[in-house]
Amino acid sequence: QVQLVESGGGLVQPGGSLRLSCAASGSIFSINAMGWYRQAPGKEREPVASVTSGGSTNYADSVKGRFTISRNNTKNTVYLQMNSLKPEDTAVYYCNVEGRIGTYYWSSTPFASWGQGTQVTVSS
Repeated sequence: QVQLVESGGGLVQPGGSLRLSCAASGSIFSINAMGWYRQAPGKEREPVASVTSGGSTNYADSVKGRFTISRNNTKNTVYLQMNSLKPEDTAVYYCNVEGRIGTYYWSSTPFASWGQGTQVTVSS
């Protein structure tokens, strides 16, 4: 079983910055992809950014140049640094982590878990 705990959301003015964190814990053997999604009121959940175990990153066009995703493999934590925030960035942000759970690779099983969500509101 894997638990994800998110933190860092809040209210910020347009042009401001926030940093989200998502820490994974449990019987984790390895973590592959880590990413962030968001869901605005009345809209579907959409991908924001992702990072592979090798450090390759991918961003939605709407956040390129403003958001930066990073990960700390020692702490099983993924971060999302959000700069130059806009009102349209307002949403609940969810982290998603995929990997394998177990003690040994031969006995491990894949998992994909979601965080509980953290509200980001960009408003003056």
